[in-house]
Amino acid sequence: MVYLERWKVILIATICVLGVLYAAPNVIGAKAVSWLQRTMPAAFPSQTVNLGLDLRGGSHLLLEVAVDTVIDERMQGLVDQTRTELRGARIGYTDLGLSSGSVHFNLTDPAQADKAKQVVHDMDNELDVSVTGGDFSLKMSEANIVERKRAAMDQSIEIVRRRIDETGTREPSIQREGDDRILVQLPGVDDPERIKNLLGQTAKLTFRLVDETASIPEAQAGHLSAATELLPSAETQGQFLVVQKRVMVSGDTLVDAQPSFQNGEPVVSFKFDSVGGRRFGEATRTNVGHLFAIVLDNKIISAPVIREPILGGAGVIEGHFTTQSAQDLALLLRAGALPAPIKILEERTVGPGLGADSIKAGATASLIGLALVVVFFIFAYGLFGIFGTIALMFNIALVFAILSILQATLTLPGIAGIVLAIATALDANVLVFERIREELRLGRSPISAIDAGYSRALSAIIDANMTTLIAAILLYIFGSGPVKGFAVTLTIGIITSIFSAVMVTRLIVVWWLRATKPKTIPI
Repeated sequence: MVYLERWKVILIATICVLGVLYAAPNVIGAKAVSWLQRTMPAAFPSQTVNLGLDLRGGSHLLLEVAVDTVIDERMQGLVDQTRTELRGARIGYTDLGLSSGSVHFNLTDPAQADKAKQVVHDMDNELDVSVTGGDFSLKMSEANIVERKRAAMDQSIEIVRRRIDETGTREPSIQREGDDRILVQLPGVDDPERIKNLLGQTAKLTFRLVDETASIPEAQAGHLSAATELLPSAETQGQFLVVQKRVMVSGDTLVDAQPSFQNGEPVVSFKFDSVGGRRFGEATRTNVGHLFAIVLDNKIISAPVIREPILGGAGVIEGHFTTQSAQDLALLLRAGALPAPIKILEERTVGPGLGADSIKAGATASLIGLALVVVFFIFAYGLFGIFGTIALMFNIALVFAILSILQATLTLPGIAGIVLAIATALDANVLVFERIREELRLGRSPISAIDAGYSRALSAIIDANMTTLIAAILLYIFGSGPVKGFAVTLTIGIITSIFSAVMVTRLIVVWWLRATKPKTIPI
C-alpha cells in the first residue's frame, strides 16, 4: 500500500489539479469569470455553482393544474362523437347528454342495441358501457382516467418549462408536487408578474368563421344555434361576436410564431406545418370576403376579413399589440397550449438581501467548522494532521468543482451538506491514523505500520461511508427540493472524502516517507 505506481500518481495529481481549476471560478469573482469566458477557450473552466432561490433571491410559485378539466373535455367530446357516429350509422336515439360523468342516450328502437354497441366499441374500446334495454351509459374506465390525468400533468410540466425557458430565466427549478401541483422556483426573478401572466394562460389557439348573420343582442339573450357560440373580444371591452363552434384550423399545427412589425405596428407572424397549412389554405380559399376569428382561450384577439386565399401555410395576427404583448403571444404559441387551466396557489418572493445573509451565514459556519476540524486534527495527529488538512483542502475544491461541472443548484440545505461533509471528511483519515498508531504500539517499523494502516483500515472506511451514502441516496430519491440539495452535496462530499483520504493523503505520506526516510512517525 505504501508503493504507488507512476500512473496512479499521475492520475491523483491530475484530478487534484483539475479540481482546483474547476473550483477556482467560484472564488475569483464575477468580473474575473466574465473575463475568462471572453478570452479563454470554451474548454477552459469558467463555470460557477448555481445559487438556489434561498441564496440568490427570486420567486417561488406553487401551481395547481385542473386535471379534471381534461376528463370533462374528453366526456364532452365523447357526446359530440357519439352524436356523429350514431347519425352516420342511422341509429335513432333520444336524450343524448352528459350526466354524473357519464354519457347517456336512449335508442328509439331497442332492436338496434347490438349495432349501437359495436359503434360505441369502434369509437373507444376502453369505455365502460352499461346497457339496459335501449338505455346506454358510457363512461371512461378508472385506468383511462388515471392515465389521462398523468399525461396532462407531464404535458403541463413540459409546457411550463418551455414557457419559462423562452423568457431567458436561468436555472429554473420545475418539479411535480403531488398529483396535480407544480412547484416553480425562479432564482434571480424579482418581479414574477410577467411569468404569472404567461403561466396563467392556457393558450389554446383556434381559427373559426364568424357567423355574420347572427344578431348579437339575440345571442346575448341566449338565442343561439347549436353550432355557434358567443365569445368576447380580447381587444374591446364589452364587444362580442358569434362564431362557429367548428374549428377550421387548430393551433396544434403551428410550428413557429415570432413577433414582428407590419406597417409600423407590432404583429405576430405564424407558420403551420404541412397539415395545418393545407387546412388554413382551404379555409381561406373557400371563405374569401368573410370574417375569420382568431380565438385564444375563448377570447377573440382578432377577426380580420379574408381578402384572398392564404396558401403558403403562414400568416399574421394583427391586433392592438404592444411590443411586449406581441412577444408574449408569440412565446405562448411557440411553447404550445396547456392541456388544462393552471391556478397559482402560492407565491413568495425572496429578496437578494436575505439570500446574501444566508450565504454569509453559511460561509461563516463553514469556516468555523473547518477551523475547528483543522485545529483538532493537527493537535491530535501532528504532522499527519497537516497532511490530512492538505487533503481536506483538495476535498473541498473537488466538491465545488463537481458542483460546477454538473451545474448543480446550491441551496441553504446544500451548504449544510457541505458543512457536514467538511466535519466528517477526516473520518477516513482518523481510521487510517488510529490503525497506524495501533501497529506502531505492536512494534512495527514506520513503513510496515503505514502499509498495514492503509490496507487494514480500507474495509472500515468503505463500510462507514457506504451507510451514509445509502442514506443520502434515499434522501435524494424520496426527498424534494431542499432535501435533494442536501443529499447531492452530502453524496459528493462522501465520494471526494474517500478519494482524498485513501488516495491524496496516502500520496502525500508516500512522498514524505521517500524524502525523509524517518526512523519514527510523529503521529
